[in-house]
Amino acid sequence: MNSRKIIPHAALFEEVREILAQARRKAYAAVNFAMVEAYWEIGRRIVEEEQKGRDRAEYGAALIKELSKQLTSEFGKGFAVANIWNFRQFYLTFLDEKLYALRRELTWTHYRLIMRVESEAARDYYIEETAEQGWSTRQLERNINTLYYERLLKSSNKKALKQKDDSEKAPLGDFIKDPYVLEFLQIPESPYASERVIETAIIDNLQQFLLEMGKGFSFVGRQFRISTETSHFYIDLVFYNYLLKCFVLIDLKNEKLTRQDIGQMDMYVRMFDDLKRGNDDNPTVGIILCTSKDETVVKYSVLKDSEQLFASKYRLILPTEEELAREIERERRTIMEQRARYEVSRDH
Repeated sequence: MNSRKIIPHAALFEEVREILAQARRKAYAAVNFAMVEAYWEIGRRIVEEEQKGRDRAEYGAALIKELSKQLTSEFGKGFAVANIWNFRQFYLTFLDEKLYALRRELTWTHYRLIMRVESEAARDYYIEETAEQGWSTRQLERNINTLYYERLLKSSNKKALKQKDDSEKAPLGDFIKDPYVLEFLQIPESPYASERVIETAIIDNLQQFLLEMGKGFSFVGRQFRISTETSHFYIDLVFYNYLLKCFVLIDLKNEKLTRQDIGQMDMYVRMFDDLKRGNDDNPTVGIILCTSKDETVVKYSVLKDSEQLFASKYRLILPTEEELAREIERERRTIMEQRARYEVSRDH
C-alpha cells in the first residue's frame, strides 16, 4: 500500500482556492442584498403606514416601538427600536432610488453610514467609490468623518488624494463577522475574545458569586452587545434583579479607574435605560471593577436623577463595593496560587 503523502500542485491549489473564494463572495453578496432589500421594503411600509392620516410623529414612534417588540419576539436580535428607525431613514434617504438602483457591493453597514451624510452629491460619491474601490466600513467611516469628499473637491491633485486614501480594502472576513449579518441569518454571535484568561476567570467567579447571594439576581448575558445606530458595545456581565426590578451592568477593567471608565459606564446605563428598560422597570445601575497589581477598586455608576433611589433602596439589596472587591481579590489570589503550583510542578 502506497502511504506517500500526496501534495497538490501549487497551481491546482490556487485554482481551487479561487473557486471557493468566488463562491463565497457570491453567497455573501446574495445575503447582503437580501438584507438591504428587506430593510428598504420595511422602511417603505412603515412610512406608508404613517401617512394614513394619523399624527405622524406620535403614531410613528408608537408604531416602531410595537413593531420592534413583536419582531424581536419572533425573529430575535436585530430589531431594536434604533434599528427599525434606521430602516425608515434608509427608505426616506433613498426614496428617489429604485431598489434595483442600489449598489449590491455595499453592505447594510455601509448604507447606515452613508445615509447620515447630508449632501446628496456626497452620498452618491461615497456609494460609487465604496462599490468601485472596495472600501471597508472602517475606511468609509474614516473618509466621511474626515470630509474626504469635500477635501477632494478642493484638492488640486485629486489623483494623489485618491491614491493616498484608497489603500484599505474590505477583507472578506469582515462580512462574516458583521453582527447585522449574523442577526439577519439568525446565527449566534461569537463575542470578541479580548479578555485575558485571568479576567475571564474573575468574571466566571463573579457571575456565580452574585447568583449564589440569593438577593434577586437573574443572569442575562456575558459580553452582552448593545448597539447605537452606528456603533456596537460589549458589556462583560448583565443581570436583572427581580427584587429591585432593574438591570445591573458589570464591566471589568484591568487597570486603574479613570474618568473615561466612569463616562463609558454612564453611557451604558443610559443606553440600557433607553433601549432595554421596560415601562415597569426601575433605573439601570452599573458596576465598574478596576483590578490592577496595586489595588482593586469597585465603583457604582448611577445617573444623577436615580441617586436617591439608589441610596434608599438599591443599597439594601446590592452587594457593597467592599464585598465585591474582596471577592475579586480572593479569586485573583486563587488563580495566582494555581499558576504558581503549575509552574513549580512543570519545572520539576
